[in-house]
Amino acid sequence: MLKVVKIGGNVVDNPVKLAGFLEGFHRLDGPKILVHGGGKVASALAETLGIETVMVSGRRVTDERTLEVVTMVYAGLINKNIVNKLNAAGCRAVGLSGADGMLIRSDRRPAEPVDYGFVGDPVEVNTGLLELLAAGGFTPVIAPITTDGRGSLLNTNADTVARTVAVAMAPLMPVELVYCFEKKGVLRDVDDEDSVIRSVTPAVFEQLKSDGTVSQGMLPKLENALSAVAAGVRGVVICSSDAVATGRTDGTRISE
Repeated sequence: MLKVVKIGGNVVDNPVKLAGFLEGFHRLDGPKILVHGGGKVASALAETLGIETVMVSGRRVTDERTLEVVTMVYAGLINKNIVNKLNAAGCRAVGLSGADGMLIRSDRRPAEPVDYGFVGDPVEVNTGLLELLAAGGFTPVIAPITTDGRGSLLNTNADTVARTVAVAMAPLMPVELVYCFEKKGVLRDVDDEDSVIRSVTPAVFEQLKSDGTVSQGMLPKLENALSAVAAGVRGVVICSSDAVATGRTDGTRISE
C-alpha cells in the first residue's frame, strides 16, 4: 500500500521531533510519499523582511512578496533539509515542488468570497512521474508550491496537496493518507492531549465545527481528510509525528 504522509509545520520547526519523525518515516514499508508544510518558518522570515502575514480560516493570504518567501522556504530551505536528512538515513529521497515535471497543476483561487492572492487549488497530478520515481526506488518529498502551467507559481495548502496526491494515486494502487502534526489526533479539548476523538464522519465534523471544537488550521485538514475518503482513498488518519516515529498510525480515523 502506498502511504502519502503529510508532516506539519510545528514538527518541521522542531529539530528533535523532525529527526524522530524522519527516522520512522524512513522505516515505513512499501512505497511512500512525503508532503511537508512549514508555515511558521515562512512567517518568521516574512516578519524579518517586514512582510505582514495574513491568515483567513487557517489559510495564508499570498501577495507577490509573500509568494517569494514561501517559495524560498518551502521549495528551498525546508524541502532540501528534509531530503538531505532522509538521504543520510538511507532513504532515496527526491525533493520536488508542484512545478517540477508539472507534478501538480493548479488553478488560481477566485477572488470571491476571499481574495487569497497567489493561492492555488490543485486540478491535475502527474501520476506518471510519481510512478516512475517509485519504480526506481525513490521517495518523493513534495513542497506545497504548485504551478498554473502558464508560468506562475502558486502557494497551495499542504494538506490539500497531500489529499490531491493521494486521490490521484488511488485508482492506481491502494493508498493510505496520514496527516501528522504535534498532537495525538483531533482533540476535543486542545489543553488535554488525551482527549483524542477516535473517529470523525461528515456528521461528526459538522457538529465539531458548529460547536467550535475544531477551528483554524484543523478545518482544512479535516475537510481534506473527508474528501479523500469520499474520493476512494482507502484509509485516512490524523495522528502525531511520534506515532509514525514508533511505527504506529493511531489517532483520529476518518470515515464516511
